[in-house]
Amino acid sequence: MKIEHIVGPVIHTTSDRKLVIHDNVRIDLKDGKIERFTINPGENNLNKETTRYLKNGEFLIPGLIDGHIHAVQFPNLGIGYDKCLLDWLDAYTFPLEKKYSDTKFAEKVFDAVVRRTLKMGTTTACYYASIHEEASLILAKKAIEHGQRALVGKVNMNSSKCNGYSESCENSMSVTEAFINKVQKLNSPLIQPVITPRFALSCDMKLMKLLGDLAKKKNIHIQTHISENKDEVLAVREAYNEHKHYADVYDVAGLLTDKTVLAHGVYLTDSELEVISKQKTAVIHCPASNTCLKSGLCDVRRLQAANVKVGLGTDVSGGNFPSILDVMRAALQVSAHLSFIHDSYKPLTYEDVFCLATLGGAEALALSDKVGNFEVGKEFDALVIDLDSPNSVLDNLQSYTLQEKLQRLIYSGDDRNIMEVYVSGQRVV
Repeated sequence: MKIEHIVGPVIHTTSDRKLVIHDNVRIDLKDGKIERFTINPGENNLNKETTRYLKNGEFLIPGLIDGHIHAVQFPNLGIGYDKCLLDWLDAYTFPLEKKYSDTKFAEKVFDAVVRRTLKMGTTTACYYASIHEEASLILAKKAIEHGQRALVGKVNMNSSKCNGYSESCENSMSVTEAFINKVQKLNSPLIQPVITPRFALSCDMKLMKLLGDLAKKKNIHIQTHISENKDEVLAVREAYNEHKHYADVYDVAGLLTDKTVLAHGVYLTDSELEVISKQKTAVIHCPASNTCLKSGLCDVRRLQAANVKVGLGTDVSGGNFPSILDVMRAALQVSAHLSFIHDSYKPLTYEDVFCLATLGGAEALALSDKVGNFEVGKEFDALVIDLDSPNSVLDNLQSYTLQEKLQRLIYSGDDRNIMEVYVSGQRVV
């Protein structure tokens, strides 16, 4: 169902990162884009068949953006948190990802992934698939089928140390270019390919440089991991000892661009942050995953002070839940824990994490010209929220302001409070 108008309370973040709350707004849409944003519109004599009037208690927020999620790892949700990152990859993750040579398995999992994340309010997802071309293409097609905006990456890995889950450099490049061409031929405005070297320990420099060249040639996004875990950082230092640091490995390979997202960034040094900021590269904060795999506490304030763009990611299945609402809470908790450790540290607020989950994520993915808030000209990606929905964990035992309702959603809400999901003006949930 496509709508042309939506009327009711709206909460979003403006480009200056300020929280804006309006009790009554009319948003007019044309071809899925916001044509007009009218505050206190007065009488609305609109076509009821193409207009969504929000009911008493409902309000509108922008769609949530998951900047880092491994679609292939969904079957492992809730498994393996007895181990840290590198052991977890060998024991649980690589064996699972090998299974995606089976396209029937890929169909089953990816259908569930897209349906579930949309229900959780994720209107945009930056996905890692597997090293398999067919499976990766299935994920792109599932996102199109269910109406989710997505960046989809065929994973690149040519290291023999990845528990038998790898490919040759030559095969990795030929399959990646073929995958990119096939995704682009799907001709969907919602789907983009993203070049995906898993991380510096799974790819050699030759492969990473070739991927950097391909990204430049095709002018497309790049995603990878950086400085997630102390053992990983040490291993990269040993493997690439001729380079100044972890970020320098990617920079020399041509992988740091204004369309690159780096997951985690827990242990980035000041000199690394300088390089990342200079290249206008983004970091995706994955607090739930960093806690589950005992990786560390990422200081978002420090990243932002270095002028680095930051978004949020579930990092399923390193993270234990496929909801950005859950990640917002985890980000608040990690930030609070940092304030216990560092004197005079100002923890993140609910307004901060709301911005990270919407406009911040759009900026990180270089999509802020399209999504992230309700500015005129952007596509209408949105969630209708009701805290008094059936089976909600929240009980409305008194009256609440819109700002209080947003707090309650972030701290205590879940997918039962997401009544409808819109992507580019189309209702998909």
